[in-house]
Amino acid sequence: MKYRARIDFSFENLSDAQALLAYAKTMQGKVVSYNEGKVNEELSHCDLHRCFHDESPTKPCESMEKIEIKKLPVRAVT
Repeated sequence: MKYRARIDFSFENLSDAQALLAYAKTMQGKVVSYNEGKVNEELSHCDLHRCFHDESPTKPCESMEKIEIKKLPVRAVT
């Protein structure tokens, strides 16, 4: 059994969002992913993006940074 914490916060200020992401990065060494490398893998991750859902008309989010926790070495696809 594992314990999972999910956080999805929206901030007015970029610096606040970056501070939460920076804290998440300090926790990477303790984080695990499930079934890594298998078809049913579930990677732990966090991401920072610009969200335009409060605007009219809305437009898609723009990714700024995404971190996926992978412990297995990345293998080249041939």
